[in-house]
Amino acid sequence: MLALFHTVIYQPLYNILILFYNIVPGKDFGISIILITILLRTVLIPLYKKQIESQKKLQELQPKIKELQERTKGNKEQQTKQLMELYKENKTNPFSGCMPLVVQLIFLIAIYQVLIKISSNGLVVDPTQLYSFVADPGKINQFFISLIDLTKPSIIIAAAAAIAQYFQTKMLIQNQSSTPVLNQALTKTSDKPDMAQIMSKQMLYLGPFLTLFIGIKFPAGLSLYWLAGTLFMLIQQIVIEKKSKQD
Repeated sequence: MLALFHTVIYQPLYNILILFYNIVPGKDFGISIILITILLRTVLIPLYKKQIESQKKLQELQPKIKELQERTKGNKEQQTKQLMELYKENKTNPFSGCMPLVVQLIFLIAIYQVLIKISSNGLVVDPTQLYSFVADPGKINQFFISLIDLTKPSIIIAAAAAIAQYFQTKMLIQNQSSTPVLNQALTKTSDKPDMAQIMSKQMLYLGPFLTLFIGIKFPAGLSLYWLAGTLFMLIQQIVIEKKSKQD
């Protein structure tokens, strides 16, 4: 499994990052990280669209789900069985929205390992990891815009990543809560607190906090990757929202 991860994900990312570093004017390692982030996010766009479609389907099913839960609240086994049947009838997978998060986590681990490997190697590229068509640049310039050392934690980039995470999560929650079908479902339920809403509100603050905490503990290159990816997602959500309004 580790060998597959190394061959399919780690080594290609390592080579793409070094390839970008070789062609970026001024040999800016930070810009190379931003470019590889944009590339990865662009490749993941189809997966993200599937996540959005899955979320919309689940929102449309909320009235039926809540009605079913109320009807079978005394029988958890029956409730689970009927929920699975409801999902199957409507061709919806409640766990499909988790796939993009899993993929993002895998790439995050890979990028982290690439940055740590380069840093622990004295900022010298390992030629054994390079493909034949990728030139060995030798020692890496670890500074982003000649100011921020990407091999050390940076409170500035970590804070920027946390702020971007907050707004990206906030927009996502607003888009979900603005769905008419979902609002109708919420008004029909009892005065009991909605667990989905509670978890969403917790993630609005917990996500940025974790981003900041991780950012001040790990190399700034990792925070820069997260910042660039979050900004990409933010812009992507704005574009998708505008298109959905036009439709």
